[in-house]
Amino acid sequence: MRKLFILALFTLVFSVSVFAQDGTTTPATAKTADKPKRGPVFRPTKDQIKQVQTILKDKKLYTGEASGTYNDATRDGIKSFQKDNGLKQTGTLNRATLEKFGVTLTDTQKAIPVSPNSYETEPTAKPAATTSSAKKPTTIFRANKDQITAVQKLLKDKSFYTGEATGKLDDLTRESLKKYQGANAIKVTGTLNQITLEKMGIALTDAQKAASTTN
Repeated sequence: MRKLFILALFTLVFSVSVFAQDGTTTPATAKTADKPKRGPVFRPTKDQIKQVQTILKDKKLYTGEASGTYNDATRDGIKSFQKDNGLKQTGTLNRATLEKFGVTLTDTQKAIPVSPNSYETEPTAKPAATTSSAKKPTTIFRANKDQITAVQKLLKDKSFYTGEATGKLDDLTRESLKKYQGANAIKVTGTLNQITLEKMGIALTDAQKAASTTN
């Protein structure tokens, strides 16, 4: 009789234990909230940084060498340029800043959209009625590869350039452009703006005709 009582008691305790476990067990592989994926990071190349440093030097915003590496003087020069061109003063070369400099983007960079935060916003104190007249970023004037090739050939014919007609606006081409611009009473920038192309007799595209001539 005692054995039967002990057996019944053991059975009861075991059943309660199993029931308790069934009621409190949670899946071991609980799902966690999916974290949003971070978008691609925009990074300038060494050649692009060199081009920017050269342009900053021409604009008297940088006094160092075109080394192709970031330094404090380069960042300060970029901030000054961004301030003068309606861009947020970050001191970094984002897409909007490179485009404003007129520096050609890589295919990878072109796939990354311009961040709306790249532009300086209007003061919040300004009445809402006047925000519609806020200055919009101007279209960037950019020479295409065929135009650059034609320019290099022309510069070579006039003994301003000793390189090959590659269609790339490299440092040697920029230096040659400065010499040409100086000899033709054009503002010395080392860039292919509308005035320089027209002086050389090189036809503009429709997009270029609509772009700003101040680059």
